Amino acid sequence: MDAPARPIVVALAGNPNSGKTTIFNALTGSRQHVGNYAGVTVERKEGRLRHAGREIAVVDLPGTYSLTAYSAEELVARDFVVNHRPDVIVDVVDASSLERSLYLAVQFIELGLPMIVALNMTDLAASRGLKLNVAALSALLGVPVVPTVGNKERGVDELKGAIVAMAASGVVPRSVSIAYDAKIEVEIARLVSLLQRDATAGNGHGRHGHCHGHGCGGCGNSPMSAALASTPELRWSAVKLLENDEEQRRLVERSSANSAAILAEVDAASRTIEKDFGDTAEMIIADQRYAFVADVCREAVNAAGAVRRSASDRIDGLVTHRIFGIPIFLGLMFMVFKLTFTLGRPPMDWLEAFFSWLAQTVAASWPAGEAAALQSLTIDGVIRGVGGVLIFLPNILLLFLAISLLEDTGYMARAAFMIDRLMHKIGLHGKSFIPMLIGFGCTVPAVMGTRVLENRRDRLTTMLVLPLMSCGARLPIYTLLIPAFFPDVWQGPVLWSIYLVGIVLAAGLAKLLRSTVFRGADAPFVMELPPYRMPTLRGTLTHVGERGWQFVRKAGTIILGISILLWAMTTYPQPPESQLAGMDANQAQNARLAYSISGRIGRAIEPVMRPIGFDWKTNTALLGAVAAKEVFVAQLGIIHSLGEADEESQSLRAALRREYSPLQAFCIMLFCLVSLPCAATLAAVWRESGSWRWAAAQLVGLTLLAYVLTLAVYQIGVMFGLGMR
Repeated sequence: MDAPARPIVVALAGNPNSGKTTIFNALTGSRQHVGNYAGVTVERKEGRLRHAGREIAVVDLPGTYSLTAYSAEELVARDFVVNHRPDVIVDVVDASSLERSLYLAVQFIELGLPMIVALNMTDLAASRGLKLNVAALSALLGVPVVPTVGNKERGVDELKGAIVAMAASGVVPRSVSIAYDAKIEVEIARLVSLLQRDATAGNGHGRHGHCHGHGCGGCGNSPMSAALASTPELRWSAVKLLENDEEQRRLVERSSANSAAILAEVDAASRTIEKDFGDTAEMIIADQRYAFVADVCREAVNAAGAVRRSASDRIDGLVTHRIFGIPIFLGLMFMVFKLTFTLGRPPMDWLEAFFSWLAQTVAASWPAGEAAALQSLTIDGVIRGVGGVLIFLPNILLLFLAISLLEDTGYMARAAFMIDRLMHKIGLHGKSFIPMLIGFGCTVPAVMGTRVLENRRDRLTTMLVLPLMSCGARLPIYTLLIPAFFPDVWQGPVLWSIYLVGIVLAAGLAKLLRSTVFRGADAPFVMELPPYRMPTLRGTLTHVGERGWQFVRKAGTIILGISILLWAMTTYPQPPESQLAGMDANQAQNARLAYSISGRIGRAIEPVMRPIGFDWKTNTALLGAVAAKEVFVAQLGIIHSLGEADEESQSLRAALRREYSPLQAFCIMLFCLVSLPCAATLAAVWRESGSWRWAAAQLVGLTLLAYVLTLAVYQIGVMFGLGMR
């Protein structure tokens, strides 16, 4: 019996906003898996399907405009295509913007790999009066071209058939030669000959001397490999070197024993081209690629009946208007905020009630007097710990529903266009505004929302400053302290000042990070305005579902461990029973807390915290706030022997007024705003950044910033006599 044929590996590539994700969803349906590429945090989406008796594995590559790698996303897309060598490349191009989309296709053609062009959004092109000659386009490019309409699943079966046919033939279709100017061709031919000689002499691996696995994955896959050195690959390598492609130069340095001589020849060739043409080789090669694309479009596209001003253009006249554009954007963002946190409140309450009921049920059914510690761990550590995170699930689902709709309709690009210039002045990307706005509701979904940013530096900068956006979990702290210490006339301004401090600090810290830790030129930002499209139900549900599952699986598992740790710290060690004699329940709870690790830590750090106006009780409550900011209020209630704080808020406020001053109350709010991101936020940053070091740096850095800032405010306040009760 013959062994089953291995799956056909398909790389799905294309520009951002080309409808690539829609094609991916149409091909694979629900059989999708989301993870990260090894060693980087760039998302890896894979899906499976069967067609004509063959298993097909589709890898949805990050959207890219070129095979010259600027960002991490572009680098992994290029690495997969060049090094892992899929059986078939499907390049999804926007039929309504063919000239722009074909630039990437030309680079795939130069590489000489099996490729199919999925000519997507042909209905939109037709509505704009563009007549496409598919047969002519296929002949001019030398590859199969399949017309598709991804959001209506038209042409998807034909695309599946073309994939199976190409993989079964084992033959790369006739590759059209992209001919450059004769002077450039001379330099390319000279470099190809040099690379060929080096590959033959060194067996293609230079100092490595060995290779592991398919596509030379173990040694960085040199295109100069004697086994793999086909003319298209060597020519592509030579062209990339002339383009001063950093990744290709590093590849030569790693793989060739004669790297210095090869790169010297490359530099000499580049200088010759620049002297002959008056511009860099990179620009001249790009211009001549675009000239080839323009020739193809002139032959294959009849634009005589094209609509000069489309409906998208007319809508853009309003939504990107220099006066009305920003108010419209802010209105839409307010709606997103409202959808995420107002409509999400009832299901959050249901989940919260469910976990409360579950905790009470477990407590009631637990045998009296048996395994009290295990009971406390199960109820306080596991159920309430994990439940405290899972109640945010409705927010996550609604957030990504809103973001998915805005992205799929094409509006998100318009928002970035309007905000980008302002945000860049403080070192952030235009799209950073979206997660920062969401951060006023909850930092966890805001951190996950940084995935809308393509550049890793922008993502890290944004997620590191996001806790400075005063989230809803801090609001119970403000609503407890502000009425307790400030008269009615000052309550609004004090609350406003807290939010304003967070915004100003976020802007300043972002500017500092981009000037130091994340210093460097911004990646090229191509601001295209894709046509407005109607989102598909399948695409929207798939997007929302996978994000929700990632939240449950990733943040939820980490918070479980943290919750158990915090439970242990506030429970052990237990004081002797003799020490609790004569105390009521609240007094005993207070004594147990003081005797526990958390209580002892609170007392131990009191000398350090006293200069900012904090006593040991405040310190202990802050430790509980690591799990969730709301815990700070509950901990204060326990510490002051008043039971649940939400039930005795008036008495708690009176007790706080007896022990603290308005200055101390303001400093507590300020410190809670800036310091100690909650455990769920740290878990989200850990997962989204790909390293616990960034989460630790955020925790330490923001806490130090909070201490210095609170110290200055408190000491200056005391100096002016504001610290007295």
